[in-house]
Amino acid sequence: MYLKEGRSLLLSLRNSRKSLPFVLNTNPHLNLDPQNERSHPILKESQVLTRLENEPSISIALDYFKSIANSKSFKHTVLTYRTMIRRLGDEGNVDGIQYLLHQMKLEGLHCNPDLFVNVINSFVKVGLSEQALKLFYRIDEFGCKPTVKMYNLLLDALLSENRFEMVSSTYRIMKADRVEPNVYTYNILLKAMCKNNRVDAARKLLLQMPDKGCDPDVVSYTTVISCMCNLGKVDEAKELSTRFQPSVPMYNALINGFCKEERIQEAMKLLNQMVEDGVPPNVITYSTVISSLADRGNVELALAVFCKMFVRNCTPNLHTFSSLIKGYFAYGRCHGALDVWNRMISEGFEPNFVVYNTLLHGLASRGRMEEAISVFNTMGRYGWSANITTYGTLIDGFAKSGDLIGSSETWNKMINSGCVPNVVVYTSMVDALCRNSMFNEAHCLIESMAAENCLPNTVTFNVFIKHLACRGRTEWAVRVLDGMGRYGCSPNATTYNELLVGVLKSEGVKQGIDLFKEMEERGIMPNLLTYNSILHSVSRAGMVDIALQLIGKMVVLGNKPDAFTFNMVIDAYSRQGNVDTAIRVMEGLSSGGKWSPDSVAYTNILWGICNEFGVEKASSGLEKMVESGVFPNVATWNVLVRGLFTSLDHVGSVSLFGDIISDNG
Repeated sequence: MYLKEGRSLLLSLRNSRKSLPFVLNTNPHLNLDPQNERSHPILKESQVLTRLENEPSISIALDYFKSIANSKSFKHTVLTYRTMIRRLGDEGNVDGIQYLLHQMKLEGLHCNPDLFVNVINSFVKVGLSEQALKLFYRIDEFGCKPTVKMYNLLLDALLSENRFEMVSSTYRIMKADRVEPNVYTYNILLKAMCKNNRVDAARKLLLQMPDKGCDPDVVSYTTVISCMCNLGKVDEAKELSTRFQPSVPMYNALINGFCKEERIQEAMKLLNQMVEDGVPPNVITYSTVISSLADRGNVELALAVFCKMFVRNCTPNLHTFSSLIKGYFAYGRCHGALDVWNRMISEGFEPNFVVYNTLLHGLASRGRMEEAISVFNTMGRYGWSANITTYGTLIDGFAKSGDLIGSSETWNKMINSGCVPNVVVYTSMVDALCRNSMFNEAHCLIESMAAENCLPNTVTFNVFIKHLACRGRTEWAVRVLDGMGRYGCSPNATTYNELLVGVLKSEGVKQGIDLFKEMEERGIMPNLLTYNSILHSVSRAGMVDIALQLIGKMVVLGNKPDAFTFNMVIDAYSRQGNVDTAIRVMEGLSSGGKWSPDSVAYTNILWGICNEFGVEKASSGLEKMVESGVFPNVATWNVLVRGLFTSLDHVGSVSLFGDIISDNG
């Protein structure tokens, strides 16, 4: 390369004892004959600049630059050096830039600030911010003085590489050089503090900026407010925002913060406040609110906000449509999702890859595989090549539908397209095989994963263990659990939960309790699902004391009981014949505000009353159930009917039961 050759020549000349004129050109084809030089016409700076600017090939431009370097036809200027340095910078050739800087110094040409800014930019573009900083420290050698623009470029580059300590030290040098920071400087410092989790320091600096002679701008306070919201300090961020002029980015940061904390009502109030303050919400504002509402299942309100966008002449974007589609699918409302899709197409929006995959995932997750395949084919026709996510979505959809052929055909299509399966896709295929009871094939596929350098993870084994346990193959499932370590995997609470369900079902309560103890011994903390699974079995077995011990343990360990947990306790007392205690437990929990009894709780109580006292005594419990706003369901009536036919006073009970039904509809 010419630059490297030139640099070698420079070194050899500097080490030579003879005083020789320096020759920049290293092109062996250039004729340096003095008589030939005299024949060269005198070039103007504008001619050289035009040639350097318009030459498509950087190497030819550099050759031309070198060829006239020492000729009497032209002497390079700061402007020609700047042009050549800029072109080298566009190519990322920092070696060439350093070389030309050295030539400028030898020729006594001083760099002006704009030229040095170009040099710094060139280093930063190729990720050499530290080298740019070292060169900057030598700026005096090139006859140039540092400017705030140079410092800002360096600070921004160091920040982009998360070199927070170097940002601080460079800023201190900036102050020592008596270079006054501007608002851009402070914005970099604020961002650095926020990225380094020093939001309190950033807030303090933001409020001090006017005293330092630099008023903050929208970027300044939006940076701090966004960071506060991301750290959960939304209320403090809102209070801070009142000190500044309202702006769209500031409101967007606050609305996003409230949405993340699921405080959607406050986010909606801010949306309305924006309009009142004369700050028109933009597509980001609306899309944030719509996405939050859709994620929480409130698609009607999300659609209302969507319509308000049109009323206020704010055009939605693809993210807006994608959020609505995803929200409808998440709550099983496929028709609504497809209506949004059709509206998006009718409005002239061309779907991108993300929107296609959102629609594809929604259809596949709901088992609508024919429509999903249709979308997949449409993607191909419009030039969108399927990736691993697309194929994985289809394979998972076919697997959950029990369609092994569909999963296998999609798998083969993926392989033939050159797309390499990842652990997620392998796991979906294991699921497909297991759903068709092809456990040996599923085990072989897991072995193949390891051979293809795609190690199975805990989720892969959880899927395998779940299906084995559900089919009563608990011994095999236990062997799989014990062998996970060979693949670098460890079982988690979900692994044991899947196995526990199968063990309790096929082997009984004692074996389930033993597995529960083993889980604890291995240091794996049971979760709510674990406790509820074991509680269901011990309660049905009438083992009230163990059930109460388990509940006490789960509370101590921080697992908050849910409605299922409480219902299991009530069921256990009722089955034990201790209905009075079951009623006291239900009333105590209800009065304490910890839980509102549901139809399951009342049905369990009525079952105990019927068994212990007969159906006649159950009428008062049924009345109280209705008075509490909980209405009997099929299971409730089934309990009462069984109680009716086991009653000693059959005829009287029939009369009573007829009255109960007529009174309660």
